[in-house]
Amino acid sequence: MTGSHVTSVRVVGTGLVGTSVGLALTGHGIDVTLADPSPSAVALARDLGAGRIDPDAGCDLVVVAAPPDVVADVVAAELAAHPDAVVTDVASVKSLPLQRLHTLGVDLSRYVGGHPLAGRERSGAVAARADLFTGRPWVLTPTAETSPAALEQVRATAQLLGATVSVMDAREHDEAVAIISHVPQVAASLVAARLRTASEQAVGLAGQGVRDVTRIAASDPHLWTQILAGNAGAVARALHALRDDLDAVLAAVDALGARPDDALGARATVAGFVAAGNEGHARIPGKHGSAPTVYVAVPVIVPDRPGELARLLRDVGDAGVNLEDLRIEHSEGRPVGLAEIDVLPAAAQTLVTALRQQGWSVHA
Repeated sequence: MTGSHVTSVRVVGTGLVGTSVGLALTGHGIDVTLADPSPSAVALARDLGAGRIDPDAGCDLVVVAAPPDVVADVVAAELAAHPDAVVTDVASVKSLPLQRLHTLGVDLSRYVGGHPLAGRERSGAVAARADLFTGRPWVLTPTAETSPAALEQVRATAQLLGATVSVMDAREHDEAVAIISHVPQVAASLVAARLRTASEQAVGLAGQGVRDVTRIAASDPHLWTQILAGNAGAVARALHALRDDLDAVLAAVDALGARPDDALGARATVAGFVAAGNEGHARIPGKHGSAPTVYVAVPVIVPDRPGELARLLRDVGDAGVNLEDLRIEHSEGRPVGLAEIDVLPAAAQTLVTALRQQGWSVHA
């Protein structure tokens, strides 16, 4: 190891995140060795190119990608087995594992808690990507015992993977992810669960709105049970606040349903919560963690045939316009889709004109 840069890394746990770490590091020429309790899981990660299997190999850094309920014990074991290495983890909860490490009496000078906020709905090594962390936040939660050299080594490694690194206290981290990750998962799952008893006709009407709200509802139940249990206190506080808001909206809607002409203030209550949602949404960072940016959506009808989307994207590039984001909604019963291309306001008219000249049906 030279300075804060590692030359050899041991990845323990070859699921989505662990395998993605291995793929990214091997792509940078770093020697990665893989370990997992499941022989088939580690063999799959190896075959995908995430590293090699060598239980006796030394390392500069250990990345523990174990489930939240066992991560502390794995970290403790790795600290003991590799006395010259720094150990970090990627668990999405930090306070409970840290309490467990304190209980075990572990020397934490070489330990740096970590959490890359870069998951996917799909799990396992087959879903891994070398660019999973590019432009995504990676939180580090060092303790008072963590050495500055250990912190810098993990910071440099996360930055090498393309992540945007920030440092937080473990409790502060858990309160933050409860709001921006764990409660959204609960909300998405609850909304999606309502679809189980909906009629086929009703489900057939589902458009992009319900797809957006329920996208993460396809997540792994076992993993999310561990995450929510590990961060139960912070999640409960956030859910209680959300329930208070929901109760207020429910009271207003009940009043409107019972006596629409005599529900004084009910409409203002509903409008207030929608407006508050606008304000909250406007605070979400833009691309690559930049300040929130307002884009203009340019809707384009795309035939559902091979090569049409590629042709559209090529025409956008030929117009000299940078595509900021892209969403596709398929039309019910029609062989077309609606592509919404987000661009900066100043570029919208240029793009509309260029695409129409190329024969695209643009609904601007």
